[in-house]
Amino acid sequence: MYKILFATSEAHPLIKTGGLGDVAGILPIELARLGLEAGIILPAYPACKTHLKNLKEVARLRLPAALEPVRILKGQLPEGPNPVWLVDSPAHFDRPGNPYLNEQGQDWPDNAARFTTFCRAVATLANSPEFDWQPDLIHCNDWQTGLIPPFLAPLRSRPATLFTIHNLAYQGVFSRQQFDALELPSAWWSPAALEFYNQISFIKGGLVFADWLTTVSPTYAKEILTPEFGCGLDGVLRGRSKRLTGILNGADYQRWDPRHDPFIEKRYDQTCWSHKASNKLALQRRYGLPEDDTLPVLGFVGRLVEQKGIDLILGALPKLLAEKIQVVFLGEGEERHQNALQQLASRYPNQIGVSISYDERLAHGVQAGADIFLMPSRFEPCGLTQLYALRYGTVPIARRTGGLSDTIVDATEKNLRQELATGFTFTESSPSALLTAIQRALACYAQSRQWRRLALTGMAQNFSWQTSAKAYFDLYQQLVSQEFSCKNNVL
Repeated sequence: MYKILFATSEAHPLIKTGGLGDVAGILPIELARLGLEAGIILPAYPACKTHLKNLKEVARLRLPAALEPVRILKGQLPEGPNPVWLVDSPAHFDRPGNPYLNEQGQDWPDNAARFTTFCRAVATLANSPEFDWQPDLIHCNDWQTGLIPPFLAPLRSRPATLFTIHNLAYQGVFSRQQFDALELPSAWWSPAALEFYNQISFIKGGLVFADWLTTVSPTYAKEILTPEFGCGLDGVLRGRSKRLTGILNGADYQRWDPRHDPFIEKRYDQTCWSHKASNKLALQRRYGLPEDDTLPVLGFVGRLVEQKGIDLILGALPKLLAEKIQVVFLGEGEERHQNALQQLASRYPNQIGVSISYDERLAHGVQAGADIFLMPSRFEPCGLTQLYALRYGTVPIARRTGGLSDTIVDATEKNLRQELATGFTFTESSPSALLTAIQRALACYAQSRQWRRLALTGMAQNFSWQTSAKAYFDLYQQLVSQEFSCKNNVL
């Protein structure tokens, strides 16, 4: 059976900052259940070394622009059968902060060098006779792995490459000066390769040189071909559209299911829907809000940035707070949005609760305790939190974009009557459009029997990783086959 090497900059439970970490933590496990040998390779951050026990050095690489030899350490994924390799370059990865930002929340100034070293190590290892686990395909993810396909492209015998776009807005763009310092091939400085408006774009390396491209929902795969969502790369993507597939991310129901969630106040499912009220009271206590299980509670979990529509929520709140509601927020992001939320919480202490952080336990508590989940994203490649909300019977309100379009059925009268509806959607990116959608939801909430049917329909949806993993499995087979052999150089 084929060997698949999953190259990523984060993977739960080793290290996670967002959806990529969730995907990298569960997809290789599901692939292994389908019979593939699926290994994971990521940088040796301190957190990864802490989580992985009995690490063993299996290779030592000398790489251009790296002052010290780079060690390759091998371990085992704690919750699955998958081998894990760490690229151990202490000068690049042994530091505090998260994978991309320092403790002050600013980009590490040497991110270009850090992830060039990572990509060089992966590409070198994959073709090293010393490495006793030669992959048939390397599955690359986002800009941090974008140099792996161009490093491999010139080689006569190499693994196939698949590059997944999790969020095109993050492109790994760096200066010409940094390009020169990295000792990269001069031919890469070309509009036909990695040059991007007189800078180097790491993500463009994946888009141009990988044998196939995927993104994380069918709708987003179409959206990124347009100037509105293409982030300046829509022309490149249109040129590769015949080798672009949208595969919807799945939800990890081992971690996100109220039937067996260890983080929530009282477990429940569709047969004991009334237990959800206990979680609402616990959530209100956690945020210091008056406890009242009849009040509709709206929840938001995510980054406090305009992509996630936090400014739309802030714009809608003044009118919304005239209603008898409560709203809780969990997340961190731009300081101006953090400050605005904290000021509103001080002004409306009985209606607004704010936690400027990311807390896994509290994230589960919001999903279980809220009645309505707010997700008014301007763009959303896939989104996972709306999938979790559905499973927890927390009705999502979302903008019709990307994966939100693919996963939420709007509560029109017809869809409600046919018991197809799972949430409320709107189109225009404006506070007024969001407010209208929330008012529709509140009107439905007032009709308890209809609201219960709506929430239970959402809970019945199945967005498990099994379906998504099978789609990747089929694509891997196609890519490793002769038809899409590694002779398919793009340039």
